[in-house]
Amino acid sequence: MTRIITRFDEISDSYEVAFVDLWGCLHNGVAPFPEAVAALAKFRDQGGTVLLLTNSPRPKQSVIEQLDGLGVPRDIYQEVATSGDSARAALAAGSFGQKVFHIGPERDLPFFEPSDFIPGLANITRVPIDQAEAVVCTGLFDDQTETPDDYAEILLNAKNRGLKMLCANPDIMVDLGHKRIYCAGAIAQAYAERGGEVFYFGKPHPPIFDLARNRLTALLERVVIDKKIIVIGDGINTDIRGALQEDLDSLFITGGLAAAETGTDGQPDPEKLEAFLKTSQAGTTYAIGHLR
Repeated sequence: MTRIITRFDEISDSYEVAFVDLWGCLHNGVAPFPEAVAALAKFRDQGGTVLLLTNSPRPKQSVIEQLDGLGVPRDIYQEVATSGDSARAALAAGSFGQKVFHIGPERDLPFFEPSDFIPGLANITRVPIDQAEAVVCTGLFDDQTETPDDYAEILLNAKNRGLKMLCANPDIMVDLGHKRIYCAGAIAQAYAERGGEVFYFGKPHPPIFDLARNRLTALLERVVIDKKIIVIGDGINTDIRGALQEDLDSLFITGGLAAAETGTDGQPDPEKLEAFLKTSQAGTTYAIGHLR
């Protein structure tokens, strides 16, 4: 059975680096989790390196500013890798044309801002769907009120025109405070179910892990072997499946998206946890109710 731990420091000595998810692990979209902040600070103080690995469709700097606004201390992490940066690089390379239709809120517009590090972004133009060469999905226009069902007409139009979709956030849902909201992954899933062609750039897919390793190597000026890296997150199909595919150890935070399924009340119910992992066709090295 999966080893259930009570504190991260029970196992942290075995690792040099933690790839840490944000939503449901470090914060809930409204405020940081104090115990999670303390756990990462202790890991840092013991010589560990924390790289925040997020399916946010925003560029790294925009995520850092968002974390500042939530009150997450900058000194508990040393680097950030976002699915947005991974997707921006692919968009800039011309794989999706230069004219794109954007599905997502205005707060995600930094995704399209030109960058000295990704010069091709200056050639990308957002256009109406009838002029588009591809669709870029960073989220819902209004994730407070909408569901994927509201996008049936748009997705049918895109499918009929043979447009590829770039999904900059494979997450299906996240918890915003006590409210569960849909993410770009839900729109991408609906498009794929209609026969549309979707390309993903966040967890669990390889591009974001490649980006994370590259940024980690640049930060430390050396390569960290995989057995010294642990992935921490609450998404069974993103964080944990990504870790499995990359042959990395993982710590599953059961009190996030899967709290009900794992019977988490402080800590997961061992039998419900194993049943959930079996149903999900996934496995994890360790599990804990909340990062602490």
